Amino acid sequence: MTDAHAAGILPCQTIEDLIAQEAITSQTPFDHDQVQPASLDLRLGVRCWRVRASFLPGVARRVPDRLKDVAMHELDLSKGAVLEKGCVYIAEVQERLALPANVAARGNPKSSTGRVDVFVRLLSDHSKAFDDIEAGYEGPLYIEIAPQTFSVLVRAGTRLNQLRLKRGDPAKLAIRSVGVDLTPGDTGIVGFRGRRHAGVIDLDREDGHDPRDFWEPLETRHGELLLDPGEFYILASKDDVEIPVMEAAEMTPIDPSVGEFRVHYAGFFDPGFGTEEAGAVGSKGVLEVRSHETPFLLEDGQTVARLVYEPLTARPARLYGEGGSHYQRQGLKLSKHFKPWR
Repeated sequence: MTDAHAAGILPCQTIEDLIAQEAITSQTPFDHDQVQPASLDLRLGVRCWRVRASFLPGVARRVPDRLKDVAMHELDLSKGAVLEKGCVYIAEVQERLALPANVAARGNPKSSTGRVDVFVRLLSDHSKAFDDIEAGYEGPLYIEIAPQTFSVLVRAGTRLNQLRLKRGDPAKLAIRSVGVDLTPGDTGIVGFRGRRHAGVIDLDREDGHDPRDFWEPLETRHGELLLDPGEFYILASKDDVEIPVMEAAEMTPIDPSVGEFRVHYAGFFDPGFGTEEAGAVGSKGVLEVRSHETPFLLEDGQTVARLVYEPLTARPARLYGEGGSHYQRQGLKLSKHFKPWR
C-alpha cells in the first residue's frame, strides 16, 4: 500500500503515475522498459557539445548560458557520434521534469556505463551540484559525459544514466561495508584491467564486442592486487549483495584517506537485487575501481565502499531482474556490451 505522506524512494508505479501526470515528460514516447523498479532510465537527445571544461551553472544561470562560454563544437547524435576518451561533452536529455514540491531526484550512471569507465553526471538549470535535483524542479536535464579509458559510440536514445526520485528526507536504514574479492575462482581470474588504445565501444550493442580486445585478465597468488595509477579495474565484492524488496541502496565511496582509489561510478541498486524472492541469491556487486596518483596495494576482503539503504514509499510492482537482466545473479562480470570471457 502506498503512503502518500511517507518519506522514501519512489517505486516504479509511482514514477509511472508522475509520467501520466506529466510531471515527467519526454521529447519522444517513453520506452516500454524505461522505468525500473525504483528508477527511470534517461535517454540522450539529439544535440551534444564538446566542451573545453566541466562546469556547474550556479543558482543564477541556466545550462545553455554557460555552454556559450565553453562549447567547442556541436555534434548531431541523430545518426550517432563517437565520444573520444579524454574529452568532455554535454548532451541534452530527452526527459524533462516538473516535479511536485515534495519530490527531489538524484542521477547516477547506469551499471553498463560505469563498467566501461564512462564518467557521467547529471546537470540541471540553476544547479549548485551535479546529480542532485532539488524538490519542485521544473526544467530540462543535461548530462556531462567524460569517457576515460575507451572511446564510445552513442546516439539519440542511448541510456547512460538513471534518475531516482525521492519524497522527503528518508532515514538511512543501514550502512554496510563492501569488501573486495581477490580470491581466484575456477578461472583463476580476480578482475580485469582496461586496455589502453583499444577500439570504440558501441554502447547500444549488446554481446557484440570481444572482451580480449578491451580487457586484460588479472590473477593473484597472494590475495593482493597492485593498483597502478591512472588504470581502470573491474573487480567483484567479497560478499553477496541483497537489496530487500521494500528498500533501495546506493553504493558510495569510503573516506579517501584509507586508499588512493575511487570505487563504483554506478551506485544504484534496485529492490530485489540478489534476493530469494527474485530468484537471485548469490549476486555479487561489481566494483569499478580507478587508482589515483600513487600505486596502492589492495588486499583480499579490504573494505572499499559502503552500501547505504533507504526505504521505498511502497512495494514496487516489479523487482529487479523480472523480465530479464544482465546483472542479476552476477559474479565477476564485464558490461553487457561484451561477449562472455572464455
